[in-house]
Amino acid sequence: MPATAPRAQPSSNVRVIRLDLEYDGTDYRGFAPQRNARTVGGELERILARVCGEGVRVTPGGRTDSGVHAQGQVASFRTHNAISTGELQKALNALVDADLYITNVSEAADDFNARHSAASRRYGYTIWNAPARSVWHRRWMGHVAISLDVQRMDAACQALRGRHDFAAFRTHRNQDPPGLTTERRVHAVSWTRDVADPRIIHFEIEADAFLRHMVRTVVGSSIQVGEGKLPVNAIDVMLESRQRAAAGPTAPPQGLTLLEVRYADSAPTPGRHSSTVEPTERRDI
Repeated sequence: MPATAPRAQPSSNVRVIRLDLEYDGTDYRGFAPQRNARTVGGELERILARVCGEGVRVTPGGRTDSGVHAQGQVASFRTHNAISTGELQKALNALVDADLYITNVSEAADDFNARHSAASRRYGYTIWNAPARSVWHRRWMGHVAISLDVQRMDAACQALRGRHDFAAFRTHRNQDPPGLTTERRVHAVSWTRDVADPRIIHFEIEADAFLRHMVRTVVGSSIQVGEGKLPVNAIDVMLESRQRAAAGPTAPPQGLTLLEVRYADSAPTPGRHSSTVEPTERRDI
């Protein structure tokens, strides 16, 4: 029998609900709801309207574009419904498709907003670095046939740490409102080769916020360094240029995963480049 939603329980009080979720982004056109397109946010809003008995608007903690995955996405919404968080989680997971899962539902403070309250976001990119492509990893990794020098890539990307103007690493199609700053603060960044399987290369970056396609452009530029096509100081030169044409290509989306959205009270992100993250007043992601 098809899953049924619990009966709406209206309340005079407005509640703020936090959703922690993960998804395989392969078959989604990103997070933001779009007309005539399957998106993560669109699916959540459709199902929440059914469960809560009212229209809701879901705000994500971090952007994921078409084909991009999430292990630690956070979303928030406001509702008058009095359903318990446990029942809400059960209802959502009964109604969403298999490529989306709600790992936790909790009450949040009245002023909590998954996007505006976030202190930082952490993304990862994974590369299958072997002459032959992998059928098994094609949904989760970018493929680079040429052997990459990971030490050169890691050294090059250390130039990203700190606060910089990342205009060179934004999308070719600049869709930002006029006057929006392209400065961001990168807290941690690293390239490592997998110990268990050296054909797999991992990239991680944590920042207060990201420009659209910023991570994938950093990855594409790093690959050129790892292939020996660009010098180790190439990333630094790109930053200084502030010109998109100076940076490398945008890496394909399937290798990118939103690993974590951190808030002021979050535990420190593990990793060799640890950092202290303060709350941010940014209004972009």
